[in-house]
Amino acid sequence: MNATSLPLSQQIHARLLERLQPTELRVIDESADHAGHVGANDSGQGTHMRVCIASPLFATMSRVQRHRLVYDALQDFIDQGLHALAIELI
Repeated sequence: MNATSLPLSQQIHARLLERLQPTELRVIDESADHAGHVGANDSGQGTHMRVCIASPLFATMSRVQRHRLVYDALQDFIDQGLHALAIELI
């Protein structure tokens, strides 16, 4: 199975593991909760994600810088249709 055949939540998880070396990471697909909302699709998957993350890379960064780092790591997913990304810094 190649990376693009994985569910989007698993692709995001792998990307964040690779780029941000998190000590804690959860990626939750909340798309089904947003059915009928702008940006949702018919499958109920892959449009609305929640990322809960802790990383030593965040140690000297402001909250905005931490969020920017996560967004930068996931920008190509956003460009490909990820509609909403909630980030919880833990």
